[in-house]
Amino acid sequence: MTLYPTIADVSALLASRQTTSRKLVDAAIAAIDDPAGQGAKAFIRRNDDRARAMANASDVMRGVGQVRSPLEGIAISVKDLFDLAGEVTTAGSVANNQSAPAAADAPVVQALVRAGAVITGTTNMSEFAFSGLGLNPHYGTPLNVYDRSTGRIPGGSSSGAAVSVTDGMAVAAIGTDTGGSIRIPAAFCGLTGFKPTASRVSREHVLPLSTSLDSIGPIAASVACCAVIDAIISGETDRSIRPIPLAGLRLAVPQTVVLNDVDDHVAASFAETLSLLSEAGAHIVEIDVPEFAQLATVNAKGGLIAAEAWHWHRNLLESRGDTYDHRVRSRILRGRDMSAADYIDVLEARTAWQLGVNDKLASFDAILLPTVPTIAPTVASLEADDATFFAANGLTLRNPSIINFLNGCALSVPCHTAGSAPVGLMIAGGPMTDADILSVGLAIEHALNARAA
Repeated sequence: MTLYPTIADVSALLASRQTTSRKLVDAAIAAIDDPAGQGAKAFIRRNDDRARAMANASDVMRGVGQVRSPLEGIAISVKDLFDLAGEVTTAGSVANNQSAPAAADAPVVQALVRAGAVITGTTNMSEFAFSGLGLNPHYGTPLNVYDRSTGRIPGGSSSGAAVSVTDGMAVAAIGTDTGGSIRIPAAFCGLTGFKPTASRVSREHVLPLSTSLDSIGPIAASVACCAVIDAIISGETDRSIRPIPLAGLRLAVPQTVVLNDVDDHVAASFAETLSLLSEAGAHIVEIDVPEFAQLATVNAKGGLIAAEAWHWHRNLLESRGDTYDHRVRSRILRGRDMSAADYIDVLEARTAWQLGVNDKLASFDAILLPTVPTIAPTVASLEADDATFFAANGLTLRNPSIINFLNGCALSVPCHTAGSAPVGLMIAGGPMTDADILSVGLAIEHALNARAA
């Protein structure tokens, strides 16, 4: 059973007139405003009047029998990288707050609005999306719903996106994923996140981190929620995603790198999940993928992210570099020292690397691995020490970033037992296998939910 309301749950309430979009949006705004909650740190830009007007319009549409999509009247948050007309896209930074207001909504936002979704605001994030942990020294760090009294990170860079869902400020959230920034907060917060093949969803009017690796997708309560949103933001609304039988599926479990430094709780949750799937008739096959061990060498000089981030940031760093989070600035500056030849070397290495990995995955329906090797660390430990921060950031990004470099697609679904620290199971595939991965994800999610029932 999912812990949070799904799109189907909320749509059923709206369809049966047990509630209205306006009531739901008012409740979401109240949750954001709650002084005892995380709203002040989870959101950066808000326009409550617009959200209420959108909800009112949705109620009118529903009242005359017009339901534009399963998102009709549903509250959705979007990450602070997306342009909203008339607003400055700050990207979790104060360095960018003097930019010109956006002339138009980003196409992803336009697609959501056309579908009847209600945009509650833009959510907090690691500055310029350059961290998998979610810390933000400018706007604060929203706390993970798990063990909130201790104060654990939500994961990043889509930190506020995940917290907006767990805390009832939105039914689902739109994030970006360059090296795991959707799947990491989903894993740490007990949610489901989907990173699509990058080219399937428009990145126009979305502030980039790495144009080669950025992708856009949802964080929500279930795989079905993610499939609905992915169809709308990609324009593939005519497709149908259904679970497929687990019996007979060939699921690869890579043994190279991705199981290193896994903590005991993650290891136990992952092993229990593999046993469950095996008992359901899936063929679990351990494989070696030596290419995974090559990534650190390929990206030793900063890789595509540093080079492409430097390209976008170089002028802003010159004029306002002193306002950047120093941990973000130092990583962007690595790109300054990369030559054109270095950049081309990475591009060429990536092509060869992808061929090798895809060849090893060709006979499998999906690969399975822990989304993140550890449970969410504490905010205090990461704020206190740069060395601890960078070590945790590297380990947190390690597994999910493999799929970005592959140009693949991946889900993270919760696989921990109820009441324990959240753990994400990553279900991944190669480029343009999105529909297949969503179908496999639905089947695995059903098995995990049945275990919990």
